[in-house]
Formats: sequence, structure tokens, C-alpha cells
Amino acid sequence: MRRTTTGIRRNKRLGKAALCASVLTVAMLGLAGCKGGATADNAEEKASGKGLVIGWSQRGISGSDWWKTLVEGGQAEAGKIGARLELLDANGDTVRQNADVQTLITKGVDVVVMNPNDPLGVGPSVQALKDAGIPVVTVNSSLDKSLVPDMFCYVAEDQEHTGSLAGETAAQKALEKYGDNGQIKLVGIGGFPGDVLSDLRFNGFMAGWNRVMDKHPGVTTVKLDTKYGEWKPDKALAPIRDVATANPDIKIVYSMSDVMHGGIVQGLQQAGLWGDGIIMASYDGGMGAIKEMVDDPTGPLQADASNQPWDQGAAAVRMALAAFNGDQAQCPDKTNYIDTTVITPAEAPDYYVPTDTYVRAKD
Repeated sequence: MRRTTTGIRRNKRLGKAALCASVLTVAMLGLAGCKGGATADNAEEKASGKGLVIGWSQRGISGSDWWKTLVEGGQAEAGKIGARLELLDANGDTVRQNADVQTLITKGVDVVVMNPNDPLGVGPSVQALKDAGIPVVTVNSSLDKSLVPDMFCYVAEDQEHTGSLAGETAAQKALEKYGDNGQIKLVGIGGFPGDVLSDLRFNGFMAGWNRVMDKHPGVTTVKLDTKYGEWKPDKALAPIRDVATANPDIKIVYSMSDVMHGGIVQGLQQAGLWGDGIIMASYDGGMGAIKEMVDDPTGPLQADASNQPWDQGAAAVRMALAAFNGDQAQCPDKTNYIDTTVITPAEAPDYYVPTDTYVRAKD
């Protein structure tokens, strides 16, 4: 897998014009042709991004600041390189997403970025793009393994690694607060039992936690059963309240998404535990959580691992350009993980941007 993206080279798919009768066909196949099609000069410009047409098939936008930020990052990067982004939103409907991709093919886009709604259900789209000679980059969610050979690159954050950043920081904060002897009781709350996101984020957190605590054998970690809040604040409230009531000596709470934060706070408050006795770590890098650390640096929230949707969107556009140029060296094993970070109260003022919804990478 690769975490950095530098350099481009010319697309091998670019060729000489065969027909001038169909401007649409010329546009779709990326051939040089008559006036109104892709000329040789157009081809040279597109290799640098200028005039490149990127179709973006989004699984959903409405109601999600995260997905909105993902798309905005892609749009900003497209503007930076001189490309044009054609956005279609499937609104959570796989059938509609497949139809959207057909529309993008008909429009003659040069490359497609897809945020798949269903990793296997978008198979018809992947085949149609392959047949049309249009490369596809996936972002945030990938394709079923049977479809990966026909994908140029998958762009995302490494959720296990990002979770480990929160775990390491939480462990360090725990040692500072509670010392390196005694018992520390810990609970995590995720989305749904068995869902991949919860497993990756919690397994990563525990790997980071254990890397630190393995050097402090005087600390005994008691890991309670993971709770689930369906990625919703109202659904997270009761599970956290109940486990906190039953275990008033809990010291560490790890939320696998900032989205649930409000419900978790309320649950701990109702159990009488929100305050100095708790260290909380979270995942997402939402600006609300960052502001909380700015406003209350000694409060319970002490770490938030960021998954940076803006940066994922920008990286997807960079990979789209590499795909157009046939530069597989930019994504050699078909996976490009962005660099992520963890924010603590010490860094929070540097990352807090009131007009943003999620943390972005620092320039």
C-alpha cells in the first residue's frame, strides 16, 4: 500500500483519431480527433490535469457532513489541477448508482471516482467502465475482491492504524493520570456487532493501547465487552449509561465515531461519571470534538483520531489523474492510504477551523 502520491506520466491509452463523425465517442475513448473532440493538445493538457473530466459517482451526500466534505475535497483538488468534476449522487441506492455510472460513460468522462454503495452490487458499473476503457478509482469504501482486478486504486484511511493512534494516546494519558500501577477498566462503543468499521477501529485502538501498556506491567487492563450505538447519538446513550452504571470504576471510554459523542456524554452524565475521573478517546476528527478540546483542554475528551474526508477526496482526484495517465506506480498495490493523525488538547488550537466540519492535513 502507498501513503504518498507524487509524479505523473503520460497515459498510454491516448492515441490518434480514427473518426471525426462522433464527438461523443471521441470524448469517451480519449482519442485525438477533429475540432470539438480531444485534440493532441487536449491530450497533453489532460495529462497534467487541465481539461480532464472526472466523473464522480457518490453513494450519498444528503444528511452526511462527512460525505459532503469528501466530495468538497475532491472538487477543490480538481479545481487545483484544472480538471472538471461531474458529480452524481445515488442517494444510497445501488441501482441508481449503476445508472449514474452509465450516465457518466455516456457523457464521455475520462475517468471515474466511485464511492460504492454496495461493494458487489456495483459490479455492472465496473464491467461497463472496463468495456468503455475508462479507469475507476474507489474512495472511502472499496469493491468486492472479485472486482478489485478491474479497479485502478482504492483511496481511504487505514482505519486500524488510525485507531491505534487513539489507543496509544489514550494509554499515555492514562499513565499520566492514574500512574503505572493498578487496574484500568476500559470500554469501547462502535456501530453494530460484527461490522467491519467497528472491528478495525477497536482492534487498532487496542493494538495502540497494548503497545504502550506492554512496557508497564504494573498496569492491568480490564477490557469490558464492546457496546454498540448504531453510529447514532441517541442509540449510544443507553448502552454507555448502563455499562457505566454497572461499572462505576470505568476509566477509559473509546468512541469509534464522533457522531455518537453527544449521546455518550449524556449517558456518562446520567451515570454520574462524566468529569475528571474519565478519559475519553474518539475517532473521526470532527470539528465539534476539536472545539471541545480547545474549550476544555483538561476535560474528559483527550484524543480524537482523524480520518480526514477532505484529504481522502483530494487524494482520490490525484489517483484519478494517475489512472488517466496509466501510472500504476502511484498506487502499486491498488491501495492508497492517506496519512492520518490524532488530535489532543495540545494540538487542537492548531487544527480548529470553525468553517470546516472535519480536520484536514496540515500544509
